[in-house]
Amino acid sequence: MPPLEKKDPSDLAQKIIQLANLLHDKKARDIHALDVSIYNSAFEGLLIATAEGERHARSLADHLLEMVYSRHWDFLGMEGYQQGEWILLDLNDVLVHIFLDEARRFYNLEGFWSRGGQMDLQLPEQGNV
Repeated sequence: MPPLEKKDPSDLAQKIIQLANLLHDKKARDIHALDVSIYNSAFEGLLIATAEGERHARSLADHLLEMVYSRHWDFLGMEGYQQGEWILLDLNDVLVHIFLDEARRFYNLEGFWSRGGQMDLQLPEQGNV
């Protein structure tokens, strides 16, 4: 059996930046990414964003899935789409969380994963307010 191939960290960063830019272009707010690869074996990165409402959250998820399919990235599943308060997209090496404000504050994933390194998403200022 051949050894597992370790992904290039720059590939992961570029993937997360592309996803973050799509979220930014579609008016998601407070977009943050964490690199958790050094202490987590299930996935390597987290991308967290806030949507304006349930409909906006579902629209953001739909747009991300279009990107995932067009780039032939892994997609393992999605949770929370029908409710729209917290949508989780599992892209194998990256978990994307799209929250409404109240759910994001309640679950505080940034606090839970605080050991993860903050990633520079290189987004224009108005998207990170």
